[in-house]
Amino acid sequence: MRWTERRKRFRALFTGTRCVHPGSVFDPLSARIAEELGFEAGMFAGSVASLTVLGAPDLIVLTLSEFAEQAYRINRAGELPLMVDADHGYGNALNVTRTVEELEAAGVAGLSIEDTLLPQPFGALDKAQLISVEEGAGKMCAALAGRRDPKLLIAGRTSAVSVTGIDDAARRIAAYEAAGVDAIFLIGVKTKEQLGALRAAVKLPLILGGAGPEIMDLDYLSAMGVKLCLQGHQPFMAAVQAVYDSLSALRAGTLPKELPGVASGELMQRLTRHGDYRAWMQDFLGGR
Repeated sequence: MRWTERRKRFRALFTGTRCVHPGSVFDPLSARIAEELGFEAGMFAGSVASLTVLGAPDLIVLTLSEFAEQAYRINRAGELPLMVDADHGYGNALNVTRTVEELEAAGVAGLSIEDTLLPQPFGALDKAQLISVEEGAGKMCAALAGRRDPKLLIAGRTSAVSVTGIDDAARRIAAYEAAGVDAIFLIGVKTKEQLGALRAAVKLPLILGGAGPEIMDLDYLSAMGVKLCLQGHQPFMAAVQAVYDSLSALRAGTLPKELPGVASGELMQRLTRHGDYRAWMQDFLGGR
C-alpha cells in the first residue's frame, strides 16, 4: 500500500501553528470512527496494544511482530495518519533499527522511541529506570538509520521529568535533538514551569502524554510549540465496559433487542464499508 499522503498530512501538523488531540485508536473500526469524526491523527499506544492483542498489562510482553501487525490492520482500514508508541524499540539499538523498518512497512506516519529501561530488570520491581543519555542518543541514531521513507516522523521520548527530574530531562531531550530526531515526546509534564524549562532546552516540536490539568489548554500548548497532546486512552476502556455491560445484561436475562447502547445497523454498515463490499460482490460475483 501507499502511505505517502498520510505521512505528508501528519508532518504538516508539526509545521503548523496549532496543537491537536489525536484520537486514541486500537483496531480498524476505532480508527475509522476517529477518521469519520475528523481527528487529524490517531494514536496507537503500546499499553493499548498489549491490552488489545494479549489482554495483558503494559509490561513489554507484546512482541514487535504482534505490534506491527495490529498497526498494519489499523492503517489499511482507512487514511488516518497513525502515530505509534514503539516503546524502547524492543531491545537495544540494533533492535530499534529493525523496529523502525517493520513499523514503516506497516504504514505508520510517526513513531516514538523512549529511553526507559525495559523490560523491567530483576530486583527493580515498580521502580522506573532510564538508560544512559548516551545509550538513548544511540537509539535515536539507530532509529533514523532504520528509516527509509524520509516522511516518516521519528520522535525521541522520555519520562525523565517524573523519574530523574527536569534538569536530566532537559539534558536528554537536547541530546536527542542533536541526534537528529524530528520531535520530542515528553511524558508526565504537569506544570507550566516544567514545560517552560523543557521548551527552552530544545527547538523541536513537542508531543505530550500524561500532561497535567494546569497545561491542558490548546491555545497555551500551541504557543509553546506542542503539536500533539494525548488525552489518554479512554475509548478502549469505554469499549471494554460496554462489552462487559452487554454480556452481563444478557447473562442476567435481558433480551438482545432490549440492550442499550448498541450500534445501529446503519452505523455498522457505514463503518464496515458494507456498500463497497456489496458493489464488489455485484461486479465480481454477479455473473454478468
